[in-house]
Parts: sequence; C-alpha cells; structure tokens
Amino acid sequence: MSFSSPASLLEVELRPDRPPVLHVEPPADAAGWAAQYREAVRAQVAEHGALLVRGLGLGEQEQVRAVFTALGGEPMAEREAFAVRQSYGGGLYSSTAWPDNQPMCMHHELSYAQRVPTLMLFACLTAPAQGGATAVADAEEVLRALPAEVTERFEREGWLLTRSYNDEIGASLAESFGTEDRETVENYCRAHDIDFEWHDDGSLRTRQRRGAVVRHPVTGRPCWFNQIAFLNEWTLAPEVREYLVDEYGEDGLPFNTRYGDGAPISEKVVQQINAVYEEHTRREPWQAGDLMLVDNIRTAHSREAFTGERRVLVAMAEPRVPAGGTPTPEGDRR
Repeated sequence: MSFSSPASLLEVELRPDRPPVLHVEPPADAAGWAAQYREAVRAQVAEHGALLVRGLGLGEQEQVRAVFTALGGEPMAEREAFAVRQSYGGGLYSSTAWPDNQPMCMHHELSYAQRVPTLMLFACLTAPAQGGATAVADAEEVLRALPAEVTERFEREGWLLTRSYNDEIGASLAESFGTEDRETVENYCRAHDIDFEWHDDGSLRTRQRRGAVVRHPVTGRPCWFNQIAFLNEWTLAPEVREYLVDEYGEDGLPFNTRYGDGAPISEKVVQQINAVYEEHTRREPWQAGDLMLVDNIRTAHSREAFTGERRVLVAMAEPRVPAGGTPTPEGDRR
C-alpha cells in the first residue's frame, strides 16, 4: 500500500531562481478551491517556505478575503506598522505605501513585534507594467551564508529598533497603535516590552530589542529573522538619508536599527546582509489574479521597484511568539 503526502497532491514547478509556482485551471469558485486544497497548499508552503498559485483569477476584494480565510484562518490586525497601509477591515490590507521607484529590501513582517504573523498571504489584483515582484529568500540559507562575524554578535545581543513618530514621515501614532491616546499607547508599550519617551513637541520615540535569530516553530531550525538591514539608515538611498539626518538628526530618524547593546551598525555590515539576501533572492513577476503564501518565519520577502499601477492585497495570519525572539542572558550582561 502506498501513501501520499498532502504536498504530493499538487504538481508544483520548481526552479532555483524563483519561488515554487502552482498552475491551476481557473475554478468556478476560488474560495471553494482554496478550502478543498487547503491542506495540500499549506503542505507545499511548509516544504518550500513559499508558494505562488497562478490561475485562480483573483480580482475582487471580497473574493480575496474569502480565499485568504480559507487558507489561513482569521487574519490578524496589524499593530506597530512602520509605513501606511489602507485597511479594508477584518485584517485585509493594501500593500505598504512605499515609493514606486524605491525597493523594499528583504525583511520578515513585524519581526520587531512580540507576536508575529507566521503566515503572509498576498493577492495581485493589478500587475505592474514592469518590476514590482514580491521576491523571497530562505532565512535558513541566509543565516548559513552570512559571515560568522556578522551573525554571532546579533545572535548574542539581538537587535534594537528605534522609532520616532511624527506627522510627516512613516506611520503615525494612530496608524501604528490604532489610537492617539497617550495612556493607551503607553500601556501597549509596557505590555509589549517597548521603551518609550515623549518629547516636548508631543512626538514619541520608542526602543525595542528583539532576537535576530529564531527557531522555526515546526522544524526547530534556526532562521535569520529580523529587519536589521531593511530598517537601517544605510539601506536608505543616500539622498533620502542625507535629507532625514539634516531634518531630524541622527537620533530622530523615523526608524533605525542598532546592535542590541545600542551600538551603531556599520554601513559595511548592512551591505553584507543585503548582498547575501540578493544572492538568495527568488523572484517571479506578478500576474493579475495570482495568489502567494509565504512562511514568515522561514522566508523573507521584498518588494521590487516598479512602474505602472500595482494593486496587491495582503493579510497576516497565525500569530505567535517566536522561539528565540528574546536576546540571550549572555547578551543582556554585555
């Protein structure tokens, strides 16, 4: 008697330079298809870290919501957003508002939060004319490829995210915390291990330290899981960094990252991280109607620069506290 794994029920196209792609015949009911093949689809994501499903013909917001729910359950609400999204209610969002001509570098969604989504779901309603792919990179492979002199300190100390909230750059207080009420924001920060201080002009500055390497909740294998490079000042375009430093000062940048002990991260280290990400990047241009699922612990994702209209809907699901998400006591004693 032979047995088949759920993943084997779907024939997935595998190529080293792009995420796994599943081609399907357009179903009459995309949500019904998602419910029927949920176990097999999720098994492919578990095996490969990401899966692009092509052929569902997704084109309407409520249709996307139903497919997302069938595959990932009830979406989570986003908190601590660093950039603006449009919310469609019930955990369904637009992709992050980010300049079209600037890439969003590899990162793991909300890796600086205490509870993080373990599953990301994307649906392309309108594909850009050029570029704009949601590329992926395997976090286990990235960790193995990074130089030991880069990873060892971050594994020991973790990483520090500093944020300065204002009304001009990045997400506002209301967009990040769901409220502008000071007491509510302070209570959230205390409950989620975030240091905070209010400035005389009413702006807020926060600091939070998180682990840079976590263990996958299913496999137990270590993954490079953070936004150290993406949210660092040296990843910004030089002219953007120069403007922000001139406008807000070194300590007033909307966001920046440091070593867990507060020491600055050199441009060389940030470039090394981004270079390793690029070496392990897999990309496939969006087509209208595509669906993509990403294991947010095992797999980093990015958004490439693009031209033309691009409309991608996003949901985050299955939140949990990542194992190893708190820096080690050895790092605390430094």
